[in-house]
Amino acid sequence: MTAEDVTSNISFAANRAVGTVAFETVRSGKTSRRGMVHEAGSLRVRFPAPETNALAAVLVNTAGGVAGGDRFSVAIDAGADTAVTLTTAAAEKIYRSHGSVATIDVSLRLAAGAHVSWLPQETILFDRAMLSRRIDIELEEGASLLLAEIVVFGRAAMAETMREGSYRDCWRLKCAGRLVFAETLQLEGDIAGKLAHPAMGGGSSAVATILIAPARAETADRIRAASACFSSEVGVSAWNGFAVVRFCAKDAAALRSDVMRVLSQVDAKALPRLWLN
Repeated sequence: MTAEDVTSNISFAANRAVGTVAFETVRSGKTSRRGMVHEAGSLRVRFPAPETNALAAVLVNTAGGVAGGDRFSVAIDAGADTAVTLTTAAAEKIYRSHGSVATIDVSLRLAAGAHVSWLPQETILFDRAMLSRRIDIELEEGASLLLAEIVVFGRAAMAETMREGSYRDCWRLKCAGRLVFAETLQLEGDIAGKLAHPAMGGGSSAVATILIAPARAETADRIRAASACFSSEVGVSAWNGFAVVRFCAKDAAALRSDVMRVLSQVDAKALPRLWLN
């Protein structure tokens, strides 16, 4: 590597976007309010007027998207008997990378009786995007979680497809200190070809996962019954006291609609206003 290459790499690293948001929720009477709030870099959080007693939070990425080498982290510490619903101001775009992986780390810690609805809008991966995301969740006794993530491979409205790239998604859920759910999805290289395979995506261009904890068997049964009218291919599993709903679809808009129906089945008040615009 030449001195010019080294200088170029240092300059590239210095210009990568870095953003951090961390906040806690506290109880005030019957209402959940924000406690400590920390923001750094290009990531911001705003708290619009809530529709219920739960705190509403909206993440804003002032960098306008995520490029190779960018690093973002979000940490929520939900205090006892508080509730917060978090979404994003818009779909997050992961742009083409020239070799560096973008990272997004999420940490959700829920005290006893706390509830978090983690409901960001879609993550859109451009062709040759490289993203590594990790979501770590810790639930104390009596805490509850509703988490939904939608990932779109390419921009269908622009006739674009994510043909190649790298996508790693690692989820870990602990309840009362015990690991109850661990999953890692990794797609590399010819992503379009892999998603076209019948055993993987069957030609899908969008996937989604909803995690519900805790969840009774009746919750899974209710979602299965509603899935007959879904446009997406959907699978529902329930074990260890929680449920997972998975979607694959060729149409990202149809998948979003199906996800909204499931969220409404789980909690009629869960959907943020930004999802309805």
